[in-house]
Amino acid sequence: MRLLNAGTMRRELRFAAPALGAIPAYLMLFVLACAPLPFGSHDQTTVAFWCIVLGLALVLATLTGFHLRRGQILLLGGIGLVTLFYVFVLHEQLADHPWIAAPNLIWPKTSKLLGTDLVPSVSIVRGEPFFALGPTLACLLALTCGLIVGADRMRARQVLVVIAWSGAAYAIYGVISLLVDPTVLLWQDKRAYVGNVTGTFVNRNTAAAYFGSCAVIWLALLLEPLRRHLKGDRIVWRKVPARLLTRTPEAVVVSFAMLFVCLIAMFLTGSRAGVVLSLFALATTFVVYFRRDLPPRSGLWMAIGGSALFVLALLQFMGGVVSNRFDVQGLADEGRIEAYRSTLRMIADHPWFGTGLGTFAWAFPAYRSPDISMWGVWDMAHNTPLQLAAEVGLPLTLVVALGWLVMFAVLIRGILIRQRDRIIPLAAFSVSMIAVLHSCVDFTLQVPGYAIVAFGILGAGLSQSFASGSSVVDVGCGGTAGKSRGSNS
Repeated sequence: MRLLNAGTMRRELRFAAPALGAIPAYLMLFVLACAPLPFGSHDQTTVAFWCIVLGLALVLATLTGFHLRRGQILLLGGIGLVTLFYVFVLHEQLADHPWIAAPNLIWPKTSKLLGTDLVPSVSIVRGEPFFALGPTLACLLALTCGLIVGADRMRARQVLVVIAWSGAAYAIYGVISLLVDPTVLLWQDKRAYVGNVTGTFVNRNTAAAYFGSCAVIWLALLLEPLRRHLKGDRIVWRKVPARLLTRTPEAVVVSFAMLFVCLIAMFLTGSRAGVVLSLFALATTFVVYFRRDLPPRSGLWMAIGGSALFVLALLQFMGGVVSNRFDVQGLADEGRIEAYRSTLRMIADHPWFGTGLGTFAWAFPAYRSPDISMWGVWDMAHNTPLQLAAEVGLPLTLVVALGWLVMFAVLIRGILIRQRDRIIPLAAFSVSMIAVLHSCVDFTLQVPGYAIVAFGILGAGLSQSFASGSSVVDVGCGGTAGKSRGSNS
């Protein structure tokens, strides 16, 4: 009887393990699909909810067990190291008695003016770094969950598919909303960008980066069945148009239609940087994917030139709103450049630990250039690296920048060595390129509704950047021996 019960228990555990292992994936996919929905998740309550769901997914992934290769373990260690740097800086900014940081000089000046003794701190707003931690924590959790869940190639593909379809749904909503009632955003009145598509985001620039990222993913999903349809070791490019019109696969038609929908929404945002960077990422994705099918000598340059012409044609025929903004406002706003100079002065005065995470809106007025228009409040620097350096200091900013360089290097390696599933690191690379470059002229990665999606696909792309030849390590309480399902390259 005991043997029978033991055998039954083993069978139940064997059948329960895959079901339990799917829960972390479903939780993460739920967050990736819904994060853009509530106005880009800009409020603290929504961000806290996503942190709870992603944290639960991470805990369940650990308890149910998962298989990671050595490179993926090293990446998790790198994420942990960056997190430790964050924790140290936050301790210095929040503690009444920091270990090495000197308190901000604003506190003794304020004490003298008020005639009372105030406990100094490194942050110019006491406690603000703790309350501003939510978006950073959500991004770290999304990256870690993407890395762990994406170790399974089928789950990594699900990340691409879920983001692509949810992005298409938000694009359709944005276009319909613009046509039916452009003054309403979800269930609230639209206060800005009334004549532009913003989807479920408040800001059109973030919406452009999001729709552009979804377009890149749809292009990646389009290229794979397209390459199978063309067949052969080498593609005869002059025969491609005729081949495409002959028994075109359904997957190609659907992917192309959804790509077109995302492009329409992207152009209707009217964002200059968002549109240009997204088109650049689309061209890069196409050229990199077909690099092995190009003629050996001049093929690469011909592909680059053809992609550039196609991008210019798209901008000319579909980007009328964007072209008009280029004609009227040029490449950059003068006020934004002056804001960058003002932020650099902030960094020069607080180079080591910054003014405190989330305190830019309070610190900037003292450095605001007189050449900036007095209209409006600058609560963000419109340059994420500069604002990060101003708030947490140069050392931590350099650590974060080094982390990004390592992740880009891993993605490039994955694109070069992967045979199967090459679209996963390729899509992650292109989306990350949009996110990082656009954040150098705006605050895209500071909007949780977009940043969570970008870091989620980045984690999946990093996880699928390793060939199956590397050794596999079982991690977690419920891990069993063996390689991850479908992890071959």
